[in-house]
Amino acid sequence: MRGLGTRAPRPPGALKAVITAVSVLAALGLLVSACGTGGTGARDEGPARSESMASGATAPSAPPSASESPDRVNAVKLVKADPDVSAAVKRDLEPCVGDEYPVDVSYGDLTGGSADDIVINVMTCGDAVGVGSYVYREDGDAYENVFRAEEPPVYAEIDRGDLVITQQVYDKGDSVAYPSGEEVITYRWSESRFTERARTHNDYSKVVDGDTPSPTED
Repeated sequence: MRGLGTRAPRPPGALKAVITAVSVLAALGLLVSACGTGGTGARDEGPARSESMASGATAPSAPPSASESPDRVNAVKLVKADPDVSAAVKRDLEPCVGDEYPVDVSYGDLTGGSADDIVINVMTCGDAVGVGSYVYREDGDAYENVFRAEEPPVYAEIDRGDLVITQQVYDKGDSVAYPSGEEVITYRWSESRFTERARTHNDYSKVVDGDTPSPTED
């Protein structure tokens, strides 16, 4: 009787048969791999695994280069040179610290042009209240102002190809930090101009900093 866990020696003939079978399977695997290189070609669901690369699959293309990013503009210079921007906004557009101006700039496709459109928000330095929002469209070697909103507080954003303007609403007695609500207006480019598509009004809660009104006692 063999001891527990002791494996019986394999007959030499059986070992030779196993080695021969493994060699045949390996040869068949190489043959199938070689024949598979003329199949579906490059994968389209992401980077190919190592076995696909070994069988001749096409490597994924390199990511876009930095040169494909939108051309940056001097937003401050563009706003100050624009005759459609109010004198009040231009006068208040000064650096907050050093050469840092209170402007937010976004690039995206709003008008279907050959280049990205530019959305510029001008704000105050102290409390970042939006005083002017503008959209510029490339026109040859220059930029054309195709939208402006100068009723503060105002802020413009690009949302899935639409222009969204948010204007906060203040009731009498509201502080700058706590408006009573907001108007959200969605515009879409149509027939060479922006037209209003939707408007939503939101009322803010009167609860501030987690303080809730005391319950009325009977």
